[in-house]
Amino acid sequence: MTEQENKQLAALLFPGIDKTPDYFEEKYPERSLPEGARVTRFAPSPTGYLHIGGLFGALVDVLTAKVSGGVSYLRIEDTDKKREIDDGVSAITNGMKAFGVHFDEGVTGFGTEEGAYGPYTQSDRVEIYQTVAKSLVERGLAYPCFCAAEELTALRERQEAEGAPITGYFGKWAKCRDLTFDEIKRNIDGGKSWVLRFRSDGSEEKRITFEDMIRGKIEMPENIIDEVLLKSDGVPTYHFAHVCDDHFMRTTHVIRGEEWISSVPKHIALFRACGYRVPKYAHTPQVMKFDDETGDKRKLSKRKDPEAAVSYFVVEGFPKESLIEYLLTIISSGFEDWRRANPGVPALDYPFNLKKMSSSGCLFDLVKLTDVSKNVISTMKAPYVAENVTAWAKEYDPAFYALIEKNPAYLEAALNIDRENPKPRKDISKWSEVPAYLSYFYDETFDPAFTLPENIAPADAKAILESYIEVFDINDDKETWFNKIKALCEPLGFTPNVKEYKQNPDAFKGHVGDVSTVIRLAVTARAQTPDLYSIMNVLGGDAVKARLGSAAASL
Repeated sequence: MTEQENKQLAALLFPGIDKTPDYFEEKYPERSLPEGARVTRFAPSPTGYLHIGGLFGALVDVLTAKVSGGVSYLRIEDTDKKREIDDGVSAITNGMKAFGVHFDEGVTGFGTEEGAYGPYTQSDRVEIYQTVAKSLVERGLAYPCFCAAEELTALRERQEAEGAPITGYFGKWAKCRDLTFDEIKRNIDGGKSWVLRFRSDGSEEKRITFEDMIRGKIEMPENIIDEVLLKSDGVPTYHFAHVCDDHFMRTTHVIRGEEWISSVPKHIALFRACGYRVPKYAHTPQVMKFDDETGDKRKLSKRKDPEAAVSYFVVEGFPKESLIEYLLTIISSGFEDWRRANPGVPALDYPFNLKKMSSSGCLFDLVKLTDVSKNVISTMKAPYVAENVTAWAKEYDPAFYALIEKNPAYLEAALNIDRENPKPRKDISKWSEVPAYLSYFYDETFDPAFTLPENIAPADAKAILESYIEVFDINDDKETWFNKIKALCEPLGFTPNVKEYKQNPDAFKGHVGDVSTVIRLAVTARAQTPDLYSIMNVLGGDAVKARLGSAAASL
């Protein structure tokens, strides 16, 4: 077609578009940022729950922008309405908020956003895409295609039968590529449906190279496919929409999953055809796990793995700090060394570097997450733990919430036992473990049944408890408290000296540790607990005496 015909065609296809790309160039100017600042985007589709791989990717986006003094934003790519679910946007934004991942701008919730480069939802940006598409038609770089789905299926079958190196709409197979203006107009006047295709100038003999910031130099065949830019309803495909959006939102670094590597040639071709600077690319590895049946690595599955959904960690009560801490250990090879050198520093202050990401699949291990979470929770202050436990229980364990909300100070005191010391206990890995962990602090959940150690006879246990009730005083300091327990030993046939017992075990019924264990079992029904003196002080004198007496009576 001639230049004049291209302009006529553009006017025919887009009669309602009265702007030019220059209008949007002025509306969305280059960002005023320091040199080297990176602009990144997390751009999910609202087609289901937030996947742990999505949180993984969002974290990489946020940290990449943060360390460079740049900007990260959340864009919703909702052009595939068939797969979209109700309130899928809230599933994404709530998942991010639950784990403390915050973007500088973009979509903030269902129907809400902030920032000067919006709208940040693709379905609200159709005018932009159609304006750019119209300009491509005017320049002869795009054309309408009237091929029905059946024709495209037949085309693929012919290509496969003839041994074509690839299948798709290109070259001699592109039936509508060389239609005249008059032919196109007749089709449109006749009510024929059309999509807009990119007129590729790629060659089967040529290759492109690009530098992936994680994987290094990658060489691939040049794009030769006449990709669909706009579907028959005027809505763009992912390939075209993201090119327009990344340009006008001034994205400098496109960070996405490795499954998109094969699309890079077509994306670079589109950026160049539109006259836009090609962004830097970084393709992150997939989040994997070991399959329980085969022992092989595989991608986390929405169908098989509950931990694939970020909501799983919310319901289980993993603190946001724990999940972020763990994700950073699999995102960056340098994080654990940094953490050892910087204890107590927020994880998101880590000086992240894309080049320290592995190009192979990242292994997600719930066992290691649990260990990391125990460490993280052990360093938290009791008021913060109590606040989070209460919030979790209110949502997911109403019965436990009813117990703890009556006396927040009591809950905090119980959680503070053995916490603020050089080697805090690491008993809790998630908030859902707390109801069982603290069950003996509440009469409503205390189960007084206990099993004595094999070396302690019931009669001796009864004697220990009855003797201890006589001397117990809740006001004793810790030294006095322990001395009273030691004083019980010899009259009852035990030794207050553990070393002495080990040297001559046949001379005694047991040692002071055994006496303490009997008291511990009576008060908590557990052989292993945090500091018993502290537990008694939280329970209070009346509760301790009642439990000691009840246990003695049961023996």
